[in-house]
Amino acid sequence: MNAAEGRSLEVQGVSVDIAGRRIIEDVALRARSNVVGLVGPNGSGKSTLLRTVYRMLRPSEGQVLADDRDVWTMPARKAAWVIAAVVQDSPADLELTVADCVATGRLPHGRLLATDSAEDRQVVERAMVTAGVAEFADRDVSTLSGGERQRVQLARALAQEPQILVLDEPTNHLDIRHQLQLLALVRDLQVTTLVTLHELNLAASYCDEIVVLEHGRVVASGTPDAVFTPHLLDRVFGVRAETLVNPLTGRMQLVFADS
Repeated sequence: MNAAEGRSLEVQGVSVDIAGRRIIEDVALRARSNVVGLVGPNGSGKSTLLRTVYRMLRPSEGQVLADDRDVWTMPARKAAWVIAAVVQDSPADLELTVADCVATGRLPHGRLLATDSAEDRQVVERAMVTAGVAEFADRDVSTLSGGERQRVQLARALAQEPQILVLDEPTNHLDIRHQLQLLALVRDLQVTTLVTLHELNLAASYCDEIVVLEHGRVVASGTPDAVFTPHLLDRVFGVRAETLVNPLTGRMQLVFADS
């Protein structure tokens, strides 16, 4: 994958109502061939917004556009060519081997596991190598740890060859080494990516832009340096913070204390 393959993703005035309650209010964001991090306190609406992007929850108002086309007007298979998602608590396909699980990412392209082509096999192998799960190819998914399963789900998403990647807390269940490896991998793909992250230092280190949600509304957006100010972190997250330069990476690092 390269930067030319990344499509523009635009969320225009999206609002979401669930059970008569407005969860998301007039959210707008835009991304193309970069990594946009969606952050906010618990209950701020991050996962709800992602569900509107990968077509699990239709917005009450507004549009989600991929290259100026509303994803909700696309046929489901066409949308799956464009957008792939790795979500929290996604089905683990415990009865499949890792290779077969990753191969299900080819289904939107019209292939069946029993008749996959040499091209499909190459795509699946490449996705497993990229996600670091090729060594598990013949193992049942049920035998893997939670972090290993998470990387299998990423490999399955990569096997779709999407232009837009949606990741909901992809570093959950991963140890620190695999957190850093996974986010470096995602950044290096140069594919339009929208990712929710709980750990703000990971967002600061690996995202090109940050969108902050609070009570279902966007309260800040921009580069990590512009967004992660002591004032915003105190107001939105309730912590005292200072910013440093990480001596190993040269990127922003946040240090926290209770307010």
